[in-house]
Amino acid sequence: MMTDDALVALSALAHPTRLEAFRLLVRHAPEGLSTGALVEAVGLTQSTLSTHLAVLAKAGLVVAEKRGRQQIQHADLDTLRRLMTFLARDCCEGRPELCEPLLADLSCC
Repeated sequence: MMTDDALVALSALAHPTRLEAFRLLVRHAPEGLSTGALVEAVGLTQSTLSTHLAVLAKAGLVVAEKRGRQQIQHADLDTLRRLMTFLARDCCEGRPELCEPLLADLSCC
């Protein structure tokens, strides 16, 4: 990931509603959530949430999929992985033992 892309992604996540929506989509990966379920979960109107989803989509963090009459929103886990790798790439100046707590926190149970 390039610095400019990381800045766009971080900027998109630097809003409480967008961060909440993105984290919710990450929890529901890979299935995703319908836009209606996401609206209900975050407690916003459809139009307000659509504005936030557009920012996340422009940053490459969210992808919409049309299923019948529904729009299913998905967190783009590849973009999330690239962002996290970008942030931690120079972690601990090449001393992996210092990064072990970070990696342990990120490991899935």
